[in-house]
Amino acid sequence: MPELPEVETVRRGIAPHLRGRHITRILVREPRLRRLVPADLAPRFAGARVEEIQRRGKYLLFETAVGWLILHLGMSGSLRLVAATQAPQKHDHLDMVLDDGQALRFTDPRRFGLLLWTQENPLGHPLLAGLGPEPLDASFDGAYLWNHARGRRLAVKSYIMDSRIVVGVGNIYASEALFRARIRPDRAAGTIGPERYARLAQDIKEVLAEAIEAGGTTLRDFVDGSGRPGYFRMQLQVYGRGGEPCPACGRALSVARIGQRSSFFCRSCQK
Repeated sequence: MPELPEVETVRRGIAPHLRGRHITRILVREPRLRRLVPADLAPRFAGARVEEIQRRGKYLLFETAVGWLILHLGMSGSLRLVAATQAPQKHDHLDMVLDDGQALRFTDPRRFGLLLWTQENPLGHPLLAGLGPEPLDASFDGAYLWNHARGRRLAVKSYIMDSRIVVGVGNIYASEALFRARIRPDRAAGTIGPERYARLAQDIKEVLAEAIEAGGTTLRDFVDGSGRPGYFRMQLQVYGRGGEPCPACGRALSVARIGQRSSFFCRSCQK
């Protein structure tokens, strides 16, 4: 599934091409996504001007004068700018056709993405209202993590991947941040002190910022808004490297299942 850096990469890639443009029409070829695309979405936004594109967690928010479009890429979704006349392929479910002859095309082989709309502040939408802070915001820090973790037996990796605690820390970047902070991913969240949480919060910020700068992780189903894959995968220290030498101590990296996800860590370096 595309994680926060991938979604932010998409936002940055498409925003300059959509900002200030008018939507001439929205062509829905397949409405049966994770949630049914509302039947009144296309006529409502025909002619609307795209004011801005924002991101909240892994959701993209398209601001117009008539309301907001809320888009989620799901597990396999991608967005590309193509000529509106370009013939669609099998899994090209949606086109947002623009007044310059281009179309923002949503492709989703697994159909776990979604496109909805609201006239209200999208941050109050049921899908977004319960989300925790953005990890790159100043409100997210070690004190916040420590205060919310006290007394919790949940594994710290599952804790920081809980979108109600903090948004957008997916499996890959959780593993990387915990390795940098030298914290075992299976350690109970409530047993970690404030100083270690201060370091973990900073490492989460740094690993996500580096990933965004590098263009996202190269995953099988992800390409950014220009069709280029991300390159951060080349810099991953532990994720996907089970059995390989730890970059810090040289011992073989371990793999464990935590919260139904594969977790990669060093039993020597991480405590």
